[in-house]
Amino acid sequence: MVEIRRTTNRRRQMADHFAEKVAQREALRIKGLKHKNETVWFGLGMFGIVGWAVAIPTLIGVALGLWIDRTWPSQYSWALMGLVAGVIVGCINAAYWVRKIRSRIIEEE
Repeated sequence: MVEIRRTTNRRRQMADHFAEKVAQREALRIKGLKHKNETVWFGLGMFGIVGWAVAIPTLIGVALGLWIDRTWPSQYSWALMGLVAGVIVGCINAAYWVRKIRSRIIEEE
């Protein structure tokens, strides 16, 4: 008799797990219907925003570093320091944009 209970309990767990998966997929489908007008191009555009959010500060940092190197020559490479600073600022900027879009998506749910 004990084995029958285990089998029944196991089946109930499997059924609950299956129902949970179906509910998750249905919620995802409904969410997809809400964002029907957002196509693949929207996603690629978001990649572009994040990419430019890193690229622009990096280029500005390098340009500023090269200008400092030409204007005031020194032992240290300001172009390299500007590159590192630009990448750091760009990553912080990209994280800001990703966090902003993520919070907008969570609010819609």
